[in-house]
Amino acid sequence: MRIKWVNFSPPQVIVLGFALIILFGAVLLMLPISNNNGEFLPFIDAFFTSVSATTVTGLEVVDTGTAFSWFGQVIIMLLIQIGGLGFMTMATLIALVFKRKISLKERLLLQEAMNQGSMEGIVRLIRRVLFYALAIESVAAVLYAVRFAFDMPFGRALYFGVFHAVSMFNNSGFDLFGNYRSLMMYTDDPAVNLITMFLIITGGLGFIVISDLVDYRNRRRLSLHSKVVLTMSGLLIISGALVILVFEFTNKNTLGSLDWSGKLWSAFFQSVAPRTAGAHTLDISSLRQATQFFILILMFIGASPSSTGGGIKTTTFMILLGAVASMIRGRSELVLFRYRLAQERIFKAVTVTMLALFLVISVALILSTTERGASFLSILFETTSAFGTVGLSMGITGDLTTAGKLILSFTMFTGRLGLLTLAYALGPKKGKRLYRHPEGKMIIG
Repeated sequence: MRIKWVNFSPPQVIVLGFALIILFGAVLLMLPISNNNGEFLPFIDAFFTSVSATTVTGLEVVDTGTAFSWFGQVIIMLLIQIGGLGFMTMATLIALVFKRKISLKERLLLQEAMNQGSMEGIVRLIRRVLFYALAIESVAAVLYAVRFAFDMPFGRALYFGVFHAVSMFNNSGFDLFGNYRSLMMYTDDPAVNLITMFLIITGGLGFIVISDLVDYRNRRRLSLHSKVVLTMSGLLIISGALVILVFEFTNKNTLGSLDWSGKLWSAFFQSVAPRTAGAHTLDISSLRQATQFFILILMFIGASPSSTGGGIKTTTFMILLGAVASMIRGRSELVLFRYRLAQERIFKAVTVTMLALFLVISVALILSTTERGASFLSILFETTSAFGTVGLSMGITGDLTTAGKLILSFTMFTGRLGLLTLAYALGPKKGKRLYRHPEGKMIIG
């Protein structure tokens, strides 16, 4: 039976869809069958975990590896997959399996969910998204299983491989190693580092870029979007690794105790992970404050559009930098890779950034009141991690008050859906303005 969404706009359907999935996941995670102790998990903890998994964040109030049973862990993995690819993408998969025709309304929803400018080729794009995601996760799961088989029975290694392939590709920080250790036991392990970084980067680039790269052999060109994403992603990863290496080189609690190989692996991994992944090979709370603040900036920027990650996005950051450079050079237009960008794109980038700053600052100020035992930097770090759907933490997640859990749940939800999507869903319908105001002048700077 097909659900009718006639009275809802595409943004409203997406918001409601994610909310329903979160509530359903919370109910399942609360059940005794989902928990190793055979008891009901408090609803607030189940709800927080469901929000964190569905928004592919990875912040944990209970340890996934030790608190949840295999049933609960599988539920978390499914929530990560649905949240990472988007519930409309998963619904399309079901429709394609049963050979059901995709309606015009559903195509509009897919267009909104994938942040596309038109419906042209949207179903073909969804097919590619599903194929790329499942193919990459399958190969990574096998590679993980082979590596983990040296440390555990093969059946368990395969289970770990599947879970971590889904978690890392969808840029979620959930892991099964227990005690909130993430991948710290594999700090200088080349195999685990390479597989995980590949999954995080691939999931963070976005399916549009992946499709563009696959087609490059035939087309011999990349779109402007792909060029901007690849350039900015590369710059952020390399510069991030250099900054972390310099700041932490002599810190005995992090890079200082490692050899050169370990230092390089850890520096690059911790540069890649804040791009909304949440996995870590170093103790985040032991990093120097300068490094923590720099990682906070990387988390705020986040991944790329149409990806499994959050943040303001790499394209937004590139537009902001380009606009600043154009203004300094005295140019009235923003040009990237020989393409001129419309004023609308610049306004949208500024709007997204200002809304994100307002949200992060507001939430941090509120949490400073509710979480009185934590430092402001750790609160700001936690807030930015929630907004960027990253999952990195300085260790205060497990001690959050009920109010703090609810506030961060809202922050993760907003960060995953996008501030504009949420604003369009809650705001009045847009109408065309038939007039323009006279131009005014004011002094700036």
